[in-house]
Amino acid sequence: MEYWLQLWYGLEHLPHLRAWLTAGWVVYLLGLGGWIVLQKREPAATLSWLISLAALPYIGFLIYYVLGPQRIVRHRARRQRHYARLPREDTGSGDESAELRTLALTTTGLPPSTACEVRLLVDGGHKYPALLAAIAQAHEHIHLEYYIYNPDRTGGALLEALVERARAGVKVRLLVDAMGSKLANRRYFAPLLEAGGELAWFHPTRLWLPWRRPWLNLRTHRKLVVIDGKIGFLGGINITDEEDERLREDAYRDLHLQIKGDVVHALQDVFVEDWAYATERSDFIGDVVRTMPPKQPGPIRAQLLISGPDSRWEAIHRMHVSAIYTASRRVWLSTPYFVPGEAAMMALTSAALGGLDVRLLVPKMSDSRLVTWCVRSFYDDLLAAGVKVYEYGPRMLHSKALLVDDALAIIGSANFDNRSFRLNFESSLLLEDAGMAAELAQLIEREFASAPRVRADRPRPLLSARLPEALARLLAPLL
Repeated sequence: MEYWLQLWYGLEHLPHLRAWLTAGWVVYLLGLGGWIVLQKREPAATLSWLISLAALPYIGFLIYYVLGPQRIVRHRARRQRHYARLPREDTGSGDESAELRTLALTTTGLPPSTACEVRLLVDGGHKYPALLAAIAQAHEHIHLEYYIYNPDRTGGALLEALVERARAGVKVRLLVDAMGSKLANRRYFAPLLEAGGELAWFHPTRLWLPWRRPWLNLRTHRKLVVIDGKIGFLGGINITDEEDERLREDAYRDLHLQIKGDVVHALQDVFVEDWAYATERSDFIGDVVRTMPPKQPGPIRAQLLISGPDSRWEAIHRMHVSAIYTASRRVWLSTPYFVPGEAAMMALTSAALGGLDVRLLVPKMSDSRLVTWCVRSFYDDLLAAGVKVYEYGPRMLHSKALLVDDALAIIGSANFDNRSFRLNFESSLLLEDAGMAAELAQLIEREFASAPRVRADRPRPLLSARLPEALARLLAPLL
């Protein structure tokens, strides 16, 4: 201890030490601050990072390097070439839905399509049996991409089914997010590899390689499956016991889709691109193309929406906001994480102020208390504008769905927050079908029975409500 005190005393009395430290701090702040400013992000987020970095000299650089905003280039030239070859289908003209289809096409590169059949799968108790049944019938290939794949009963049942199909000669490719699926490892998936299946990790962290910036934020949040190019699954349900109400009473309340028809081709394109990016291989694409079934238009208008940090357009964000502005009667939104930016908040409150039936369904208590506080910090403005807010209480609500009027719905993996709109790779499905919209409306209405409406005159103590909500709101651009 005496040695360190003497060392500090000596350093403190070095000539011009304070001047050198001050100069170093100024250079650090100007350099890193300039880097942040040149990214031209929202002023609130930029200022939040600048203030944080100024208050944490040098250490702030490490925090920003690991957790700060990042952009990646994912085969951008190949994506542009693919986009150039896409058929320019007639999206119609003279109606707002046609504008939405055009917006989706230009921001994602995926054309409007159709589906022969779409099933709403509520909770893991419906999703998992449907998935296992479809896998059992696979003949050519099974492609899976998941944010969370846990080595529990649910994960084990799926792994067993995949191993059986791989041994039967079906090509199985499993892509899992390295952060979300951190409880599993290569040893756990060894039976699949031994049976001839393939495994890839999305953005594995390489903290032991200091020259490689870690991908702690940019995750694949997608939950999608493509079987033989004919059947597709996507939505919000991961592979975990936490989402199976048959195994846990507190399982998440969630929503998924099973799809058949031409739109599955688009889902296949997304998986192929993600797999090629994660594995840095493209030699498998020809085999996938040869096994794809011919297209046969169906009665349900469907368009796959994708977004991620490899695109500047925030396609799913834009589609949500634009869809809300097309509403003429109602806007119902269900989301587990409601942390909107200015554009999304403006769209919702404008719809309510315009006399529309605007309803927001969120969990009473999220799996993050910080997020819960932040979500509640938006209530006053929403309620003042006339938005009806409901807090779902029995379980953690994890459903992500937007219903507009009587024929338009968006269902998928994207939350209504900055992380889903800008940082994660997401996939959702835009459906234009009165039957599907009616089915979703009935589902959401049933949820309202277990979701008390938030009142403007609710008790809000300073220390347990107003103050933590206000402080959490400051972190909204970073959540």
